[in-house]
Amino acid sequence: MSNIIKTARIDKWLWAARFFKTRSMATHAVDLGRVLQNEQRVKPAHDVKPGDMLEIHHGEQIWEVQVMRILDVRGSATVAQTMYEETTVSTARRQKAAEDRKYFREPTAHIQGRPTKRDRRQLDATRD
Repeated sequence: MSNIIKTARIDKWLWAARFFKTRSMATHAVDLGRVLQNEQRVKPAHDVKPGDMLEIHHGEQIWEVQVMRILDVRGSATVAQTMYEETTVSTARRQKAAEDRKYFREPTAHIQGRPTKRDRRQLDATRD
């Protein structure tokens, strides 16, 4: 199916591990500093290798993962999950955030950028 390699570009690895839907989205996230490798900002062409710690901010989700293996192609979700191991702290934090969202959803969380007239009306309705 695919060969195991020693290093890969961080944007390609994020895409292959299915953290981002497209490679360009992964590249953009790395450019914006939403992905840290060993607590350092890196460029999209920076190599990632097994043992590296990554902190990935994607929307409201924050993952802290350790790279376990590198694949050169994007595979199924079950294969992608073998590429990394999430820390216990990260898992607990994401579960707590999911539980908090279940009971209270921030009204402005779904709005991207400046609110439209419709968004403004919905916000005003929630405040009444």
